[in-house]
Amino acid sequence: MTVKEQLRLVLKASRKMSLVSGEEINQVLEDVAKAAVENSAFILQENSKDLTRMDPADSKYDRLMLTAMRIHGIASDILNVAALPSPLGRILSENIRPNGLLIKKITVPFGVIGIIYEARPNVTFDVFSLCLKSGNACVLKGGSDANDSNVAIVKVIKEVLRKHGLDENTISLLPVDREATTELLHAHGLVDLIIPRGSQSLINFVRENSSIPVIETGAGICHTYFDEFGDAAKGRAIVNNAKTRRPSVCNTLDCLIIHENRLDDLPILTGLLPQSNVVIYADHKAFQALHGKYPENLLEKATEESFGTEFLSYKMSVKTVADLDEALDHISTYSSKHSEAIVSENKEVLEIFLKSVDAAAVYCNASTAFTDGAQFGLGAEIGISTQKLHARGPMALEELTSYKWIIEGNGQTRPK
Repeated sequence: MTVKEQLRLVLKASRKMSLVSGEEINQVLEDVAKAAVENSAFILQENSKDLTRMDPADSKYDRLMLTAMRIHGIASDILNVAALPSPLGRILSENIRPNGLLIKKITVPFGVIGIIYEARPNVTFDVFSLCLKSGNACVLKGGSDANDSNVAIVKVIKEVLRKHGLDENTISLLPVDREATTELLHAHGLVDLIIPRGSQSLINFVRENSSIPVIETGAGICHTYFDEFGDAAKGRAIVNNAKTRRPSVCNTLDCLIIHENRLDDLPILTGLLPQSNVVIYADHKAFQALHGKYPENLLEKATEESFGTEFLSYKMSVKTVADLDEALDHISTYSSKHSEAIVSENKEVLEIFLKSVDAAAVYCNASTAFTDGAQFGLGAEIGISTQKLHARGPMALEELTSYKWIIEGNGQTRPK
C-alpha cells in the first residue's frame, strides 16, 4: 500500500468519527489503557529491540525506554483523558440576527492530524488518546529508533478499535523512510494539521518543508533565575528537581541565572546536583564561587556555546547577572519560549518577571518540570507549543479542535 492510499483510508476513517458517541470513545480509551497493561510484556519485548540499537549514553535513550512502571503511567494518563469532558460540540457563541437566523459557533475536530516524532514511543499512546477524544484520526510518523515499539503499540490499539467495530485506520503508522515524511508534509486534502515533536532540527525541517499548517512543539531551552531576594532552600530544591528529574525531556533546566549578590549561595543551590553527576559550565564569577565547593571533575568554564543550548542530559550552565534587567535580557536572547522560572520573595520583582518574560509557561518559585499536560490537569498532551498562533504551552483536547458556524433558518433569503 502506498502512503497516499494509507492517508486516504485515514481520511475516510476520520469522517466516520463524527457519528461515534462520546460514551463509546471513552470506552475505547478505557479498553486501550487496559490493553496497554495486559500487553506490557509484548510491548517491552519490542521496545528492547529498539534499545539494543541505541547507545545508552545517547540523550534519547531514556526517552526511548519503556518500563512496566512507565506503561502503567501511560495507562493512567489515557484513563485521565477518558474522564475529561468532551471538547466537541461546545457552543462558543450564539446569537439571533434581526432576520431570525440563529447563528452558532461550535467546536469541531480538525479531521486528520499528522504527528512526526522521534524516539518517544509513549507519544504513540498519548497522541491516539487525545486525537480520539477530540474526534480526530491520526497519522503517525515515528523515527526508526522506535519503530519496533511503535508497531507493537499501534497493533494493540488497532485490536481494541476492531473489538468496538470502529475503523482501525483511525490510527495509522507510516513507514520510517524519509519519502513517507515528504509525502505526509505535502498531503493536501488528506491531512489537516502537522505537529512535529522532537529536536529543534526536526521542527525546523518540518516548518520549512511542509505545505500543510504546522504547530511547532518541543524544543525547550529553559532558565531559572535565582534573584537577589530568593530563598536558598527553595532554590536548591527547585534547581535539583528541574535539572535531574528527567534530564532528557524538554522542560528540564538548562541554565541557572544567579544575581551576583547571591553568589555565596551558589554552592548551596547546586549542592544536590553532584548526586546525579551534573556537569556545570559556569561563567567566570560563578566558576570562582564554585571552585573548591563543587566536584572538580564536574565543573568547567562556560563558553558562548554553553548558553542557548538544550542539553537534554546531566549538564547545565550558570550565568551571573547584576540585576533583574540583565536576567531578562539573557532569557530574551537565549530562550526557546518554552518554560522560564524565577525564585524570589520580592513581590515587585516577581510581578515584573511574570509580565515581562515571553514564554509559553512562566513560573515563580516552582520547578519548570511541571510543564506537562497531565500536571496542568489536561489529562495528557500532544506536545508543548512554543508558538503563539492557535495554541501555546501544553496542547491537549481543546487545542485539537477547530470550530465551524451553524446557521439555522426558516426560509430566509438575502435581499439584493
